[in-house]
Amino acid sequence: MAYWLVKSEPGDWSWEDQLSVPQEPWDGVRNFQAQKNMKAMEEGDLVFFYHSGKSREIVGLCSVARGPYPDPDDEKGRFCLVDLKAEKSAKTPLNLTEIKSRESLAHIALVRQSRLSVMAIDDKAWAEMYSDCSFD
Repeated sequence: MAYWLVKSEPGDWSWEDQLSVPQEPWDGVRNFQAQKNMKAMEEGDLVFFYHSGKSREIVGLCSVARGPYPDPDDEKGRFCLVDLKAEKSAKTPLNLTEIKSRESLAHIALVRQSRLSVMAIDDKAWAEMYSDCSFD
C-alpha cells in the first residue's frame, strides 16, 4: 500500500462534496509530475484530502476506489483519472503551519513543492500526520 495527498480548493471541490458521493473521479490534474503520481496509485491506497487556499489543512481521508484510467476529456491520451472514496473526517485538521514547523516533515512535497497537487507521502510522515489528525 502507498500513501498520498491530494489538494483541492474548497470552492471547487470540498471535503463536504467528497463526503456526499460514493466515489468521485479526481479530475482536472494536468501537471505532469502530479499525473505521474496518479498513475502510480493503486486501488486501496490511502489518500489525505487537503484543502488548499485559505484553510491549508488536511481535512479527510480517502481511499483509491479505482486505479488510474484514461481521462475521457483528454483527446491525446496523456492524462488519467483515479476515483477516490471518502473514508473518515479528521477530528483535528492538520494545518500547513503545523506541518512546516516540524523538522520530521520538512522533506515532504507539501513543504518542498507547494504547488504540486498530488503527491506521495512516505510511511513515517504518513504515520505522524495520520495520528495528528485524530480520524474518526
